[in-house]
Amino acid sequence: MIVGTVRELKVAEYRVGLTPEGADALVRAGHVLLVESGAGIGSGFSDEAYRAVGAEIVASADDVWRRAELLIKVKEPVPAEFRRLRSGQVLFTYLHLAAAPEVARALMDAGGTAIVYETVELANGSLPLLIPMSEIAGRLATEAAGQWLRKPGPGRGKLLSGLPGAPPAHVVILGAGTVSSNACAVAVALGARVTVISKGLEPLRRIEERWPGRVTTLGSNAYNIDRALEGADALISGVLVTGARAPRVVTREQVRRMGEGAVVVAVDIDQGGSVETARATTHEDPVYVEEGVVHYGVANMPGSVPHTSTGALTAATLPYVLRLADGGQEALRADPALMAGLNVAAGKVTKRGVAEALNLPLIAPEAAL
Repeated sequence: MIVGTVRELKVAEYRVGLTPEGADALVRAGHVLLVESGAGIGSGFSDEAYRAVGAEIVASADDVWRRAELLIKVKEPVPAEFRRLRSGQVLFTYLHLAAAPEVARALMDAGGTAIVYETVELANGSLPLLIPMSEIAGRLATEAAGQWLRKPGPGRGKLLSGLPGAPPAHVVILGAGTVSSNACAVAVALGARVTVISKGLEPLRRIEERWPGRVTTLGSNAYNIDRALEGADALISGVLVTGARAPRVVTREQVRRMGEGAVVVAVDIDQGGSVETARATTHEDPVYVEEGVVHYGVANMPGSVPHTSTGALTAATLPYVLRLADGGQEALRADPALMAGLNVAAGKVTKRGVAEALNLPLIAPEAAL
């Protein structure tokens, strides 16, 4: 199969879809790999590194999109790339379509097919291609909270750890999945006072067992969110409903109760966000102030550590890339995890959460194939 990867056009996105290691595996398996010139530079990988393992370096992104049967990316296509989408090609990347109606429409209009990293799902419910980026985003989230609490700037000037005679910051974490547990790990390590709010007792039980006596755990309801956020220094939101838009669980009034100079880090903003006042920002313009509270809503947080995140992403995605390159559509039929990742096939939406969020017709994946 002809496989391609291109330079990402999303603002301040430095990751690339494949490392040279991944390129080597594809070439050894007998596939043709096209790499847009300069695609790996932001992650620290030169054209020569790809060329050395047998990849073909292509000067034009248009040529890669035109020739590749399977296109490996990191983030969703931006409007400048919509014209490159086409039928007969499989796009394999993060898309978060439930919160990106314009991307969904572009794929449908082009008759495209998209397998989405964040909804590839194993039988136990885990999301193997989302986990590594969620781990990174969770760890970065606590760093961002600490950074934007400081001055100069609109933060209230508080150190997460506190000091003798000065209490630590209170960090509230929404959710108890991969993002939230990684945010919690950093917050606890830094000495913050931490409260984790989540649905279901089992995720909270795991938090308690990992950090006994170090974290307060609460069930997710309006009463507990109200009281936890009263005067809180930072809120990290990491709510996930696989393949669907994140539910709104924190209201504007609850954000206001945090008080002047507090910080919201909306990790779940790529799925629409669970905080009413949150909206997407970029690495170049990461924060804004609303209700007196600093909001950080960068939708591609792992893009700020591209060398680390590209390596972790390729390690997770490569087995699936090889299956798709070797088997095409038969790989989907043979692997329920990959089939779960199919969101659009030949221009038709095949993921229930996307169809419901965007009010679009739904077709069963098997029927679409």
